[in-house]
Amino acid sequence: MPGGYMGRIARVDLWSGKVRYETLPEEVLKKWIGGRGLGVYLALKEIPPKVDPFSPANKAFVLTGPLTGVAGIPASGRWCSVTKSPLTNTIHDSHSGGKFGPYLKFAGFDGIIIEGASEKPVYLWVHEGKVEIRDASHLWGKDVHATTDMLIEELSAEVGKDQAKEIKVACIGPAGENLVRFAAIINDKSRAAGRGGHGAVWGSKKLKAIAVYGKERPKIAKEDKFREAVEKAMKKIKDSPVTSQALPKYGTAVLVNIINKAGIFPTRNFRTGVFPEAEKISGETLAEKYVDWDKQKEEICWGCPIGCARYSVIKQPPFTGEGGGPEYETIWAFGAQCGVSDLAAISKANFLCNELGLDTISMGHVIGTLMELVEKGKIPSEKLRGLKVEWGSPETIVELTWRTAYRSGIGDDLAEGAKRLAEKYGAPEVAMVVRGQELPAYDPRGAQGHGLGYATSNRGGCHLRAYLISPEVLGVPKLVDRFSTKNKAELLKEFQDIFAVVDSLVLCKFTTFALWTEDYAELLTAVTGWDFSKKDIEIIGERIWNAERVFNILSFGDGREYDTLPKRLLEEPMPEGPAKGHVVKLEEMLNEYYKVRKWKDGRPTRSKLEELGLKWLADWLEEEGLLPK
Repeated sequence: MPGGYMGRIARVDLWSGKVRYETLPEEVLKKWIGGRGLGVYLALKEIPPKVDPFSPANKAFVLTGPLTGVAGIPASGRWCSVTKSPLTNTIHDSHSGGKFGPYLKFAGFDGIIIEGASEKPVYLWVHEGKVEIRDASHLWGKDVHATTDMLIEELSAEVGKDQAKEIKVACIGPAGENLVRFAAIINDKSRAAGRGGHGAVWGSKKLKAIAVYGKERPKIAKEDKFREAVEKAMKKIKDSPVTSQALPKYGTAVLVNIINKAGIFPTRNFRTGVFPEAEKISGETLAEKYVDWDKQKEEICWGCPIGCARYSVIKQPPFTGEGGGPEYETIWAFGAQCGVSDLAAISKANFLCNELGLDTISMGHVIGTLMELVEKGKIPSEKLRGLKVEWGSPETIVELTWRTAYRSGIGDDLAEGAKRLAEKYGAPEVAMVVRGQELPAYDPRGAQGHGLGYATSNRGGCHLRAYLISPEVLGVPKLVDRFSTKNKAELLKEFQDIFAVVDSLVLCKFTTFALWTEDYAELLTAVTGWDFSKKDIEIIGERIWNAERVFNILSFGDGREYDTLPKRLLEEPMPEGPAKGHVVKLEEMLNEYYKVRKWKDGRPTRSKLEELGLKWLADWLEEEGLLPK
């Protein structure tokens, strides 16, 4: 077996209660690496593309990559969940940091394939090379924190009290049990595989949690090359002001003032890109008023030299609480998106999302959607049960978070996501979504390439398929004109392909502020012993991107019709700020994007698929009458 891999996958059938152990062929790993890449490969082989995401025929993949848990590799403490999303109906991967990912490998596994559905609640106990399915009836209904604590206490009897801290837990809360379409899987109490409703897929299978424990370590194939590659990578991370200064000092919330000053901080459901009270909810304010610096050290992901994690404590009522975060996206979603400038309330809503198992981006975004619907008179007053839903209300964001997790009252509608909510109440144009997934914290009217990235994202509205904010706003690796559409298609494709590889290794995206293709090729070569060139990495990323698009085409007919943005962003000029007067000039970029990708109307051609070694997918599309002529 090559270095970096444990050489074992567990296949768990929740119908029968049986567990099988498998080894993946080396030729598969060379082409798909792990994590996101391996996930889409397995999905195409094993998940019927048209399946209802809540059907037992959908599967959930819990995956690591060859660099996960390898001591010395910067920011390698992550894991990846892949499934068909109940929010978007797309193939969907969601990633989380913390410590669960490395400890899954230490338990002896590169990943777990979860299939079928249990009749009663269960959890998986993954330890020292074996997987057991155990009863979780006593855990069902518990929140994330209680579930985590109860499992560690329960399992400590088997590993010893001294070793209990080495047990790591990923689980769902009430939101996942209640099939909220953007329910998250939470590990280490505050780390979320958040987007796309993966927690709801676990809930549909009655899978409450996975607990992992073990002492194995992944091996390294080329020690000398490994030391050289790690030393080089670490130097670049230390030399980058983003990864060595901004993120360690203020966390991701350092972006609040930066993005607001650029005029692209979406405010009141993308009505404008300027939030006058941004300073009140900034990373600087968070660090000054609420961060507990001692506990913050414990919050840092396994093996991370950057340390962007925050741990916040709110001591003043009515929003008392503590926990990991809030991150930039969370601050935006519950803050500017809802017109709220109370950082204590935003933090409380974040703590609740971690405890109840909700994606903070979608949760806050959906509340903002509701606020606009209420403002437009679309929501009958009886649906609100006396709750005052208006822009800027700190109490409302906290209350609606509870109601959504338990599908109480109007929360039942919010649990369906912004697209379904807006459609139900007769105003679909209010939903700021792509492929059904709520857009995150950047208004693309002031970042053209980033807007193209939103429109073409295979998993739905997302900033992490390709973070063109990096070159368009932050100037990394170099600053480009954010209002220009020129060469954005080519730049976007490069970012999309490389990010697909980073998600497959499985590494933190923040390494891309300092590292790029050659660095990842060197690290992967040194760890596995296989030789990967810069070109190899680029091809693997492109293969993953095309394979994801094929799954979506087979699922719901993905293509040009879906490569679009909400009309507000295409037709309503930004009303104020540095991006004033701009819309996203999508059509100027989209045809060029298809040309660069060698696609036709948003669909890969046979020649492109065959070039990437995906003839079998071209044949499949042709059989379904979906291959471009």
